[in-house]
Amino acid sequence: MATAPAAHGDDSGRDDASGSSGSSGSDDDDSGLEPGAELAEEAARYARLGWMRATSGNLSVVVGTDPVRILVTAADVVELDGAGVPTGRTPTGLAATPSASAGGSRTGDRPRQPSAEAILHARLIGLTGAAAVVHLHTVASVLAADRFPDGLTLRDHEMLKALGRAAEGDPVRLPVVTNSQDMAVLAERVSAAWEPATPAALIARHGMYVWGADLLAVRHRAEAVEWLCEWAVRTAEQTVSWPR
Repeated sequence: MATAPAAHGDDSGRDDASGSSGSSGSDDDDSGLEPGAELAEEAARYARLGWMRATSGNLSVVVGTDPVRILVTAADVVELDGAGVPTGRTPTGLAATPSASAGGSRTGDRPRQPSAEAILHARLIGLTGAAAVVHLHTVASVLAADRFPDGLTLRDHEMLKALGRAAEGDPVRLPVVTNSQDMAVLAERVSAAWEPATPAALIARHGMYVWGADLLAVRHRAEAVEWLCEWAVRTAEQTVSWPR
């Protein structure tokens, strides 16, 4: 297992260590938007960062718990049940989805189809208790998975607080999972590699999955994971002798 080198500092507080709940502590965690509109807004934000290029990536949010109901992005926003199967219901806030805001048609009489990764979103929500999941195709996460195929362990970083972990003395392992085009297989692999105290996983030659209590918390965690992956790869390229 590869372990990233340490960096020190203590200028901010620690977030909740739970991988499935807790927030970043920001005052702007209540968007006031309907779930469908909030998903569309977050997807647009990630697209502007270049993290959802070529229609890659997808986001989901829980909108009901008894039974479980999940909205997930696709060409439109699609509602799923807890097994990742479309419910056929019209999601709330649908008028603000990317296709609608662009003035394009949605899906006519055809059933809306969820993202191919919908089954993995549903699995992560059931496994972790998260209320939101984001899947992104970022360069640093893919490079890190290549460089650290057995998993990336980081410690003594201020940025780890964004994952709900301590900035000192708290090794944090980001698991790396072999990719598969069969989403059921990939879901099993991610479940097997799940680190309960780490709200993220890297998929080799694919991207990252990050989860949390709401889309804002997940956004901050995704930003932290990308930063940490980029830092680890750049440091490894410098052939620094890492503390073990």
